[in-house]
Amino acid sequence: MAVGKRDGVPNIFPEIIYEDCPAALVWLAKAFGFVQGEVIEGPDGTIAHAEMHLDDGTIMPKSPTPEWGMRSPRTFDGVHQCIYVTVEDPDAHHERAKVAGAQIVMEPTDLDYGARNYCARDLEGHLWSFGTYSPRTDARPGV
Repeated sequence: MAVGKRDGVPNIFPEIIYEDCPAALVWLAKAFGFVQGEVIEGPDGTIAHAEMHLDDGTIMPKSPTPEWGMRSPRTFDGVHQCIYVTVEDPDAHHERAKVAGAQIVMEPTDLDYGARNYCARDLEGHLWSFGTYSPRTDARPGV
């Protein structure tokens, strides 16, 4: 069944795979400011489903599902995606992440299109970009 327009409510919720998902839930709160929502435990200390919220955004961390090919960047060489999150103060967010042990890939930088961003890797190697650009509000007319 298709979901209709949700009046500004996000409709994309990335599932992010962590080998040690319980530790990731704690780290994501400490380093990036996410607030834990629902958590459904799986067998043997795994996480079948979790929700972490930051302002209007939600991610869904979970333990690997090998039968679907879902695994953490820890298990292969490289990252296949980057998650971008809009934040009001990238510099303050960067300091929080750095203190919590995030690997900073790009220091806070003013970009050509007027945004200020920084990039970091989390405790398992996922690449995150945080900045002031907001795709829905800053998009060019007609795009």
